[in-house]
Amino acid sequence: MTIITPNFNFAGRCEEAIVLYQKAFDARIGCLLRYSDANKSDWDKKLTSEQENYIYHAELFIGDQRIMMCDNMDVNFVKSTALSLTVTFDTKEEVKQAYGVLREDSETIYQMQSTTYSSCMVVFIDKFGFRWGLMTEQTDR
Repeated sequence: MTIITPNFNFAGRCEEAIVLYQKAFDARIGCLLRYSDANKSDWDKKLTSEQENYIYHAELFIGDQRIMMCDNMDVNFVKSTALSLTVTFDTKEEVKQAYGVLREDSETIYQMQSTTYSSCMVVFIDKFGFRWGLMTEQTDR
């Protein structure tokens, strides 16, 4: 079976993102390895003590959906609007709660609103540069 898993890359802020996403989505950590925990032969760089504390590989579960996360030092990071993750909640109160946690330093694309397909939806780029959609699937809750 093929599994597609979103993988978020950060430049030293992965742990901060994990804490924020845990709070916003009641997410749980499935795995968390720091560079200092990993086999040094996995990369060919000399790391500073700060970089050794960065996240080498983490798995966070939002409901049953796994996302992978890490601090990657090989590329420059830019915010992304081409791809997004959509999290669907049962109620608009849950959408509002999650957005309340994530909205600090974010850039809202579509304000929170009711639509033909959702009683509550909002789309934004979080402070780490990732685009999120938060919504309910139905129009009555």
